[in-house]
Amino acid sequence: MLLKILEKIDDFVWGVPTIILILATGLLLTIRCRGIQFTKTGRAFKQIFKKNDAEGELSGFSALCTALSATIGTGNIVGVATAVLGGGPGALFWMWIAAILGTATKYSECMLAIKYREVKPDGHILGGPFYTIEKGMKERTGWSWKWLAIIFAVFGVLAGLLGIGTMTQVNGITDAVNGVFDPNSTNVAFTIGERAYTWSTVIAGALVTIFAALVIIGGLKRISKVAEKVVPSMAFIYVFLGISVIIMNATKIPAAFVLIFKSAFGFSAVTAGVAGYIIKMILDSMRKGIARGIFSNEAGLGSAPIAAAPVQTNEPVEQGLVNMTGTIIDTLIICTMTGLAIVLAFYGDIIAPGGMVYEMKDNVLTLVPKWNGGLEGSQLTAAAFSRVLGGDNKSVKFLLMVCLAFFAFTTILGWDYYSEKCLEYLTNGKMKLVLIFRILFIIVVAIGPYFKVEEVFKIADITNGLMAIPNCISLIFLSGVVARETKKYFEKFPKL
Repeated sequence: MLLKILEKIDDFVWGVPTIILILATGLLLTIRCRGIQFTKTGRAFKQIFKKNDAEGELSGFSALCTALSATIGTGNIVGVATAVLGGGPGALFWMWIAAILGTATKYSECMLAIKYREVKPDGHILGGPFYTIEKGMKERTGWSWKWLAIIFAVFGVLAGLLGIGTMTQVNGITDAVNGVFDPNSTNVAFTIGERAYTWSTVIAGALVTIFAALVIIGGLKRISKVAEKVVPSMAFIYVFLGISVIIMNATKIPAAFVLIFKSAFGFSAVTAGVAGYIIKMILDSMRKGIARGIFSNEAGLGSAPIAAAPVQTNEPVEQGLVNMTGTIIDTLIICTMTGLAIVLAFYGDIIAPGGMVYEMKDNVLTLVPKWNGGLEGSQLTAAAFSRVLGGDNKSVKFLLMVCLAFFAFTTILGWDYYSEKCLEYLTNGKMKLVLIFRILFIIVVAIGPYFKVEEVFKIADITNGLMAIPNCISLIFLSGVVARETKKYFEKFPKL
């Protein structure tokens, strides 16, 4: 019952208008910034390690790692698998489109966050889309938009507390741990209704909660220090495994890309040439791909600007460049590896007759994958890697579990920070309420493992979409400011 309600809300939030808004925002900013994601990528990566003694709390590298800690999570491993299952291989194509356009969006929203940030009386810095909306849009239009800033901040708190920041991450961790240590779910700790929960799930959930509490209580500095150490090392291990899978299937790569492009535009055996099926398949691929792309890289969501705001810099454009590399790393590299590995590993099953079929469910035409053998989420990704890399499968699954656990753990930390800053804005800096929120956040992490994966991701999708709408509206209004600041900076500093 709950899942059906969430599905209806998700379909409404992630309907055609939202998809058009997000893509149009990225396209507009790409044009106004003269394709900055294509022309300045090299400079952006060089900028990451540039030292800066300007006013601020974090280095550019620390801010990027903090932002990546929140984006590189279950979206890269669980979310991509969910997208391919729900939207077919074509979801990967739309994920790429969303990421390419989203790179310009990420640059713009992070640049604006620094331009409109505030230094508080105690010296700490607060910034993000709430100030961009409140200050920037008032400056641009002469009207008060604080109500829209409040709406964004409320959705930001809810996204961190109920969606992308807590339940999805801890649920992904416990699911992966259970898949390694108790794949048949034989060691049941307790049951709730028809659902049985194993000891591995209970213990993993408890450990994640304890470690998260220890770090979260330390605040931004401790979160950024953990992110700096964990994110690069885990990303390296995962990228190494992904490249290995792709190389070992090199001969299938051309056929896999053909399948992805055909699926993205509805040209597949599953549609049997029926127009209604083709349109349905295209929309499913677009919705799943774009939603999962945003879930993973958060471009347009408005979260990364909150981490970028306290950076040590006097040039907003510089940190915009640094943060736009996050979308490239997260989606165009790591998510692509996951999705391509799954398509390559299960290629024969996907294209086999009956591999993907459309069935009527509750009077709705729904894509039902048959090629996955009932696997979903992290278990599907682990099965894909294990199927190719061979061995006893246990070592590969264990490495993936470790990567997922650390990715998701750092995402929990990053989103606690985002949510706290949104709450700080809403309460005018009442830190007692922020401390209460931290306790509530940790409690939600603790109960996260006991929700279904489908329910958890629906909640995350809904809250993500609700954050993206006010943020994208502000980016469209302020696209002229972005273009002007960008042009001025590159005229002043033509070379790094």
